[in-house]
Amino acid sequence: MTPWTPQPAGLQEILQTIHDSTDMNTAVQRTITQKLNQFTRAPEYIAYLAYILSSMTQEEDRIRTIAGYLLKNNSRLILGSPPEVAEYVKGAVLQAFNDSSIMIRNAASQDIVAFLGVLEPKNWPECLQQLVNTLDSNDLDRQEAAFNALEKACEDYPRKMDVEIGGTRPLDFMIPKFLMLTEHPSAKMRSHAVACLSYFVPINCQSLYVHIDNFIACLFKRASDDDPSVRRHVCQALVLLLAARPEKLMPEMSNVAEYMLYSTKDKNENVALEACEFWLTFAEDADLAAYLHPLLAKVAPVLLDCMVYGEDDLLWLEGDAEDAAVPDKETDIKPRHYGGKSHGLERDANGAEGGDASVPPKPRVGAYGEETYDSDDDDDYDPDDDDFADEMSTEWNLRKCAAAALDVLAVRFSGDLLNVLLGPLKDKLWSSDWLQRESGILALGAMAEGCIDAIEPHLSTLVPYLINTLNDPKPLVRSITCWTLGRYASWTTQNVSEEHKNQYFIPTMEGLLRMVLDSNKRVQEAGCSAFATLEEDAGPELAPYLEPVLRNLVFAFDLYQHKNMLILYDAVGTLADAVGRALQDSRYVEILMPPLTNKWAKLKDDDDNLIPLLECLASVTIAMGPAFLPYAGPVFERCNNIIHHSLLQYQQYQQNPELDEPDKSFLVVALDLLSGLTQGLGMALEPLISSSQPNLLNLLTVCLKHPQAPVRQSAYALVGDMAMGCFVLLRPHMPGIMSELILQLDPEPKLEFISASNNAAWSVGEVALRYGRDDPEFQQWVNPLIARLIPILLHPKAPRSLHENAAVSIGRIGLMHPTLVAPHLPEFAQAWCQALYEIRDNEEKDSAFRGLCTLVQTNPAGIAKSLLWFCNSIVRWNQPSPELNGMFQQLLQGFKQHDAAGWAAQTATFPPAIQERLATRYGV
Repeated sequence: MTPWTPQPAGLQEILQTIHDSTDMNTAVQRTITQKLNQFTRAPEYIAYLAYILSSMTQEEDRIRTIAGYLLKNNSRLILGSPPEVAEYVKGAVLQAFNDSSIMIRNAASQDIVAFLGVLEPKNWPECLQQLVNTLDSNDLDRQEAAFNALEKACEDYPRKMDVEIGGTRPLDFMIPKFLMLTEHPSAKMRSHAVACLSYFVPINCQSLYVHIDNFIACLFKRASDDDPSVRRHVCQALVLLLAARPEKLMPEMSNVAEYMLYSTKDKNENVALEACEFWLTFAEDADLAAYLHPLLAKVAPVLLDCMVYGEDDLLWLEGDAEDAAVPDKETDIKPRHYGGKSHGLERDANGAEGGDASVPPKPRVGAYGEETYDSDDDDDYDPDDDDFADEMSTEWNLRKCAAAALDVLAVRFSGDLLNVLLGPLKDKLWSSDWLQRESGILALGAMAEGCIDAIEPHLSTLVPYLINTLNDPKPLVRSITCWTLGRYASWTTQNVSEEHKNQYFIPTMEGLLRMVLDSNKRVQEAGCSAFATLEEDAGPELAPYLEPVLRNLVFAFDLYQHKNMLILYDAVGTLADAVGRALQDSRYVEILMPPLTNKWAKLKDDDDNLIPLLECLASVTIAMGPAFLPYAGPVFERCNNIIHHSLLQYQQYQQNPELDEPDKSFLVVALDLLSGLTQGLGMALEPLISSSQPNLLNLLTVCLKHPQAPVRQSAYALVGDMAMGCFVLLRPHMPGIMSELILQLDPEPKLEFISASNNAAWSVGEVALRYGRDDPEFQQWVNPLIARLIPILLHPKAPRSLHENAAVSIGRIGLMHPTLVAPHLPEFAQAWCQALYEIRDNEEKDSAFRGLCTLVQTNPAGIAKSLLWFCNSIVRWNQPSPELNGMFQQLLQGFKQHDAAGWAAQTATFPPAIQERLATRYGV
């Protein structure tokens, strides 16, 4: 094989582009990015980069380092490159790893980790060999550099390291070497050694487990190491052992616990945080509760002390500012991910929690008083970066880890935890030091979920204390108090008596509304989030107070900067969901709609801020119903335009993949808002839909086959909502819609398409009902639909929600076309009853069961083998409608009359509870 050599012209072009990339001009940067993307198509591109990094010593280090960085980012290209290119790159990277410049060595080290991961050690054994051999070097710099690369590899892909190469397992040799190096005179080397060993604990690595006792002995030896980095890795290793091999630590638990408690108070926050993770891991494992319980009295107070803000935190937070008028920086606003709505059914309290899946979870101020917006960025933090300070306040830290551990301990030990903490908690809450008070309020919120029964007797004192604390001069105290009040919202909103309402609910509501209009942005954020939680828990109970609530929220529209505006939209949308049709009153419409239309008018169609506004309006339109009609025209038209424009953009992207993939969020929320309009206005939308250009229903049919799952999900939701609200407009387009719909019904959808399949399954049932009994047009689809729905229902791995929606639709199709569906009854009867017996009574379930009963009447033999499940699902109803109850009565009596002895023999085998209910309710 001829060795690879660079061509001067190609080398010059790539080198020039790297030089140009140091120009900060945005336009130049865009051209550079396009150029670099084009280079990736050249099979020799990575060899040129490797050549610049390793051989062009006349270039300044910065240019060579950029080449190394590009090489790392394109490491996957080596898998498809010609053999001579791959060989050259591997050799060049190892050469650069020995360069005299530390910058070049660092870049090469990152390249080694990337290529070793892509190629896997078994396909590049010489690299692994060189790294391990360098651990014996006399040059400490080289030793450390090799160990640094090995540590990254062990952390990033431990399973790829745990392999056999040419009949031997490198780890059989490496692990004893690492164990020896935990004694190295250099702290960096000891730290790398302990870290590398710990990464093999979670993957059940036999090469390590052979030496497990030796490993644990090494950890105890290093536990009092002078170097904090070594101690941190010791704590990390003990956390990983506790999760993977707790039986190895339990005999030593008293010593380990003492050490971890001591380390949780370590002056070095990194060590303390790692040690604190130990208690979180311990608490999360239910099987270890018996070992943890005796330690509660020691552990809980230490965690409580870890929750006090440190001096560093306070520097980051600049918490005292009256900053309501200060505009947000773009970097303050983390990206949010909008998923469309998904149709689900609520389960009974004795079933698993179902919740209404049509409402996606909202981002709120969550983990211990910090915002919980999604962030996709796993970027490393650069302490010199201006935005680093802003990021730090939302980073995982000792305070949050301790609060999370306390939260889990509360769920695990409830009253026992409170008994341990009552004294220390009182001291903190009534301390004169605001930092102590703040941490006590945080702890009270963290314990809310698990300790509610034990704390409840104290809430008549604590809730007024918290409401009063909303007047604290320190913004950080006010903001954490909002969060904690939100955590107890389900107690304050209980409708137990007028007295409870006047003493706790109204003052909490008024206090939080005051915080919504606070002069500090952090307090506004926490107040608005906690108020949204209160809205969810209070529901229709908020209706009598709508006027003052709306006036406060509307006032915030003029006060809030960009970031908090997102939470305000959420609070308005949640309020609409909570009070429902109470929002139709013209007084409320006149308060709320002007600021919303004002925001609406200022935002362009491609402005990201339009997305949360559209999301909020979707809830408002449903709640206001007919009262929204005066505003519907422009809203409908804009949604239609956004959908049309987004589909065109996506079409362009498909024709030219060089372009960036368009953001699907606009399309998703526009479809969701149209769903809201349809639910709120129904047939009143007819003139808008009929005159839409291009026609909405043609656009909708395109959305149903969109490659992106959330788009399909929202499109199928809109089909179901239009079937319910304005079927006559949908009907002419059903043939096109139906062919897509049938394809979407998949027993094993890819994970991202589960919600789209759910909505498709649900919408089929709605459509079937609207066509009506034995409709000849719908008949053509019955068999293809049933042929897809039954496998979904019978599929053991299909998600539960999909089973439920499939069952409801089979029932509804059966109600309308019994003769076509009844022959299939024996196939699905048992699975059908299993899917729906825990679902709460509601209209959907009622129509589905009426369908099942109709199928049983049509084909009585079809239920014979599933009689127990059928009877179980009947007696699980709390209040079936008179019509359904009559059907149950008629069928059961019919079974008994048809073959009394057979019926008696069969029901005698039923569980007593079912027998008893059948006898008392239906006399059988």
